[in-house]
Amino acid sequence: MTKNITSYIMPTYGKRKLEIVKGKGVYLYSKDKKKYLDFGSGIAVTSLGHCNSILIKAINEQSKRLWHTSNLYYSESQEKYAALLCKNSFAEKVFFTNSGTESIECGLKVIRSYYYHQSIEKKNIITFEGAFHGRTFAALSAQQNNKYSEFFQPLLPGFIQVPFNDIKSLEKNVNETTAAIMIETIQGEGGIRTVPLSFLDKIKNICIKNDLLFFLDEVQSGFGRSGKLFSYQWSNIEPDIMAIAKGIGSGFPMGACLATNKASTYMTKGTHGSTFGGNPLAVAVGTAVINEIMSKDFLEKVDKVSRYLWKELVSLQNNFNEIVEVRGAGLLLGIKTKSNNAEISNLFETHGLLTIPASDNVVRLSPPLIINKHDVDYAIQIIKKALESN
Repeated sequence: MTKNITSYIMPTYGKRKLEIVKGKGVYLYSKDKKKYLDFGSGIAVTSLGHCNSILIKAINEQSKRLWHTSNLYYSESQEKYAALLCKNSFAEKVFFTNSGTESIECGLKVIRSYYYHQSIEKKNIITFEGAFHGRTFAALSAQQNNKYSEFFQPLLPGFIQVPFNDIKSLEKNVNETTAAIMIETIQGEGGIRTVPLSFLDKIKNICIKNDLLFFLDEVQSGFGRSGKLFSYQWSNIEPDIMAIAKGIGSGFPMGACLATNKASTYMTKGTHGSTFGGNPLAVAVGTAVINEIMSKDFLEKVDKVSRYLWKELVSLQNNFNEIVEVRGAGLLLGIKTKSNNAEISNLFETHGLLTIPASDNVVRLSPPLIINKHDVDYAIQIIKKALESN
């Protein structure tokens, strides 16, 4: 029987025309030899840019020693890397994963285990409208967004969703069955909506008052993207659990779930596991990434260039009616447009700038953290030219 197949890949990403064959620094190069300024970073992933020499060296050296062993065996490099993550955050314990949604899954299990082993009947987790926590069943159930879950009903019980940044609604929905509150510090897929620092303070106070666990999703907003290693560090609060991924490996597939000793008390032998999580290659890359991000002046430069980008985008907004609003924080910014955001993103691509659409008709800008003012000026020049041609 003859198969009439145009692609052997499930069409979950739709039709893809642009083929990238090479990357260097903040630029990508297509098969047809066109050069693009990358302000998408593989959806906020390539934090240190493409083909970073430091990461190439780290993975090359590790690949000659050891690629993979089971987590049944002790790993000194894994322990040292976990210590680095804890030293630079609130955390005291780490579980290594391969992705953001796996980090979310682990955090949800931390919450359930915490109350189950104390025989406390708290199971519900409060989340917020517009959230995106991943594509597994638990993540889909947490975010309750038909855009992602319409075809996969029924979803899992145990999640209560409230309006974004609505303290009265949040307080109203906290009761004796509430186990935790989970929120992204910056909603990425949800339209680059930042959570006010005062709102984080209020959530923390609610958690303390009602003996709830505070679960932060910094999968997209973490690892330097806000100008600090983690976005919550702009506030006065600390969570009990946090999911991270994306920029953690600058393109190498990895993630982690961070937690306090108290929250992870009952995550004991056999309660969770991962075949690939935290393997030698991942740890080598992750260690190189965090050492670079935490090196002298790195985050200060990210903060400085992000403020410059914000100022230039606001200037564009003042000159183009197409731009309704500039939003976000650090190098996770969004342009809300009058026209269809996907069409505007495609327009930018035509002129040599790669961006990524998000909800609420927003074009997402999440460039590598290594961009400089010259890169910003070039991006602004492209956006201006594209909007003038529209």
